Amino acid sequence: MPIRPSHRRLAAALALLAVPQAVALGLLVALAGLGIGAALAAGLFCLAATAALLWPHLRHLSALARQAQALAAERLSADSNPPLPARSVMAAELDDAMAEAVRAWRQRRMELERLVRSNQAIVESLPDPLIVVARDRRVLHANPAATALFGELAAGRDLISVVRNPALIEAIDAALHDATGRVVEFVQPVPVERILSARVAALPEEAPDGTAAIIALHDLTPIRRAERLRADFVANASHELRTPLSTLIGFIETLRGPAVDDSEARTRFLAIMHEQGNRMARLVGDLLSLSRIELNEHSAPTGQVDLGRLLNGVADTLELKADERGMRIEVAADAALPPAIGDTDELAQVFQNLIDNAIKYGRPGTPILVSVGIATGNGKGERTRGRNGRNARRQLAVAVADQGDGIPREHIPRLTERFYRVDAARSRDLGGTGLGLAIVKHIVSRHRGRLEIDSEVGKGSIFKVLLPAAN
Repeated sequence: MPIRPSHRRLAAALALLAVPQAVALGLLVALAGLGIGAALAAGLFCLAATAALLWPHLRHLSALARQAQALAAERLSADSNPPLPARSVMAAELDDAMAEAVRAWRQRRMELERLVRSNQAIVESLPDPLIVVARDRRVLHANPAATALFGELAAGRDLISVVRNPALIEAIDAALHDATGRVVEFVQPVPVERILSARVAALPEEAPDGTAAIIALHDLTPIRRAERLRADFVANASHELRTPLSTLIGFIETLRGPAVDDSEARTRFLAIMHEQGNRMARLVGDLLSLSRIELNEHSAPTGQVDLGRLLNGVADTLELKADERGMRIEVAADAALPPAIGDTDELAQVFQNLIDNAIKYGRPGTPILVSVGIATGNGKGERTRGRNGRNARRQLAVAVADQGDGIPREHIPRLTERFYRVDAARSRDLGGTGLGLAIVKHIVSRHRGRLEIDSEVGKGSIFKVLLPAAN
């Protein structure tokens, strides 16, 4: 049977104590005439008594040593009860000190675990992608946003196998080399093209888990798209205004020069100038209207609108224009329909634009069908969904259908872009500004509705507006 640590300590202590006992007994034998047998018996008695006194104390010290070793090796869990030995009079202060050390250790460990969980939750909930890499570019951790962007980023995988962008890899290598931060902008082509900004921060020294650098990514795609749209808008608006202005300036110069006394030319030129002036006025008016709508787009209207009455009023306003092309506007609205939530003037502008487009692009002599009813064909049921997933409110659907040439499928997604035209020359000849459907889209968006476009070449188009019902 192997000797346990407490037994070894007891044997060593007895060996040390036996020496002075033997000396003392030897002196008694020599000087006092004590018998050898009695001396041996007395010595054995002293050793036994000493062992009896030392054994609990040494056993207690061994238990305390085992606890200290367990704490050092982190084998005691934060919620376990450490196996303290039996109370000893000789080691009472050691008991108290050890118990206090264990309590402090457990408290500190729980605090550290809570801190780690809190930090982990913060990293996991960051909206921007975050990737932690080692010095050899191995991925140590990636938050859900990074996984959603690049796909599965398994721990231990080389980052270059996922992000195959030389600019980013060079920035990471440079940051790891000189321990300074880097910022680089790059394009991630898949699954959809995104423009990303990466901030690479190298740690001053490698962390215990091997972390050498942290890569924080920010999606610049919306910003770059907005910049491009703004630049395109300025260029398109300048072009649209330049054409009528050039025409006006040219005719004014002609009327002041060669045609100053030509009454026939003056009459014809003034008519053209009036037309171009009206075109500029429509363009400026649409730009101002679009700007005003975008300014209030975040604030949903709260009024109630009778769509049947509104559509009949718009149809009456455009009836004369339709008659000029031999067309008629037919409105089908159930009187029992609930009102829509919205702004009367803005919704009138929506349906005036849609019906006006139907008149412009429909074939002469064909009807324009305008219908309003409860939405049933939107693929989502008759009610919109609230944030809690429950049915929120019904929707009303207003459809404007023409029998024109139709729109090729590839153009439909871009129809609501500013100044986008399927046939630019025809649109300008018909007096369009290229902003009508953009205005429609933003007004519908402000009303928390939806615009759906369906068209078939050779048969015509249907523009459907879905709006929340008041009840």
